[in-house]
Amino acid sequence: MAEHPSPEVAQLLALLDEAFERASWHGPNLRGALRGVSAEEAAWRPAPGRHSIHELCVHAAYWKYAVRRRLTGERRGTFAARGSNWFARPAPDPVLWRADLRRLSEEHKLLRAAVAALSPRDLARVPPGARQGAGRLVRGSAAHDLYHAGQVQLLKRLQRG
Repeated sequence: MAEHPSPEVAQLLALLDEAFERASWHGPNLRGALRGVSAEEAAWRPAPGRHSIHELCVHAAYWKYAVRRRLTGERRGTFAARGSNWFARPAPDPVLWRADLRRLSEEHKLLRAAVAALSPRDLARVPPGARQGAGRLVRGSAAHDLYHAGQVQLLKRLQRG
């Protein structure tokens, strides 16, 4: 991580952190929305064919990985689970749930480190395999966390009544 990131990079880091784990004005961030969710709650689906909280968690981890990979040029196929985008988590599994929560936090730390290493000039360039500049990818990653935090909150409310 850069000792003193530029103001532009510092702002992106703040956005990532507020969306994932730092206090925000809007309510729970993604990590806060997942806090206290049991494996049984995480596996619940509102209807057949709909995603569970557990699947949303792994999906969010995957996209943190995908953005980091685009920013750093890392090769594909290095995500901890096989597949891409959505990963089936059909039955309550407390061990897998805890491991996937750790994976999400670890992917956030790795993404954060990749962003901290960017220069202001890097933010405008379009990384290989991407259609937007690096800065937009990072902002999108923060928005993605907030979007899924809202979904998690809704799923918790639906199943708890």
